[in-house]
Amino acid sequence: MEQASQTPADVAQPDDPAPGSAPASDSAKVRRLWLVCNPASGSNDAQTQREAKQALKSAGFDVARTLYFPDDPAPKAADLDAEGVEVVATFGGDGTVHAVVTGLFGWGGAVLVLPGGTMNLLAKTLHGPARAAEIAARLESGEGRRVRTPVIDTRHGTALTGVLAGPGTIWNEVREALRDANLVEVVATARQAISYSTNGPKVVCAEIDCGREDGYAAITVNPGEEGLSARGYYAHSLADYAGQGIALLNRNFRNGPHDDLGIHQRIRLVCPAGEPMGLLIDGEPFDGEPEEIFELAPCEVDLIATREV
Repeated sequence: MEQASQTPADVAQPDDPAPGSAPASDSAKVRRLWLVCNPASGSNDAQTQREAKQALKSAGFDVARTLYFPDDPAPKAADLDAEGVEVVATFGGDGTVHAVVTGLFGWGGAVLVLPGGTMNLLAKTLHGPARAAEIAARLESGEGRRVRTPVIDTRHGTALTGVLAGPGTIWNEVREALRDANLVEVVATARQAISYSTNGPKVVCAEIDCGREDGYAAITVNPGEEGLSARGYYAHSLADYAGQGIALLNRNFRNGPHDDLGIHQRIRLVCPAGEPMGLLIDGEPFDGEPEEIFELAPCEVDLIATREV
């Protein structure tokens, strides 16, 4: 992973020198920033948005424009460069972060990911369990730096934090029903999810000595410095599937019976039944093929981190 200067005033300069070298500090300079919010995200109301803006201003940013995704489109590199914007901050959930970050691949600025959703997986990677105000305070004190985290290349796009594959992805429908506060739909979809997780076509990790031959209800793939870490989740009883479903709802996959399937630079997942596999990429659903390949890659835009990643 590439890292550059830890000087806050230069943390998002588009013409930073090569990683490892130290640019000249210019602490008096105010950096122009666009903020992308998503009012539909888990912890993203008018009050928290005001607090995030104030924290950014205190850290030395000029919040030149606020976009409300998805009603407003995600920012484009050409528009940012034309306006002299050096940093884009996201204050939304994982879906918002995914759209903004991947849409800015190749841009010379940097993205600051603030925790404004429910899970905030990339924000936790970059900053730990810190709130937006604490992250801004770290930047003000000089702790910020530009990094390129490892990501996952898929045929459906880039996964910044992880992929879930298999019939267990149906639990995403339960999550959506919970988000809509539709209790009748929650009960119906939960029953369906338990049944499909139990009886749906399993997926296998098609590598040497890579888990159970009969496959798993869910396989997770997560990027790391050493490679792609894969885990296969199984269950022996209806109660196990219900409990594992709750873990899937929270995207807390480790709280369930599983096999560690190793660390790989490239992973091939297969549905032996030949049926399309369910996929969640950064928590968003996709229609997979009977075979999917995932490869480790670097993120293609700088991210701002305030902790070791």
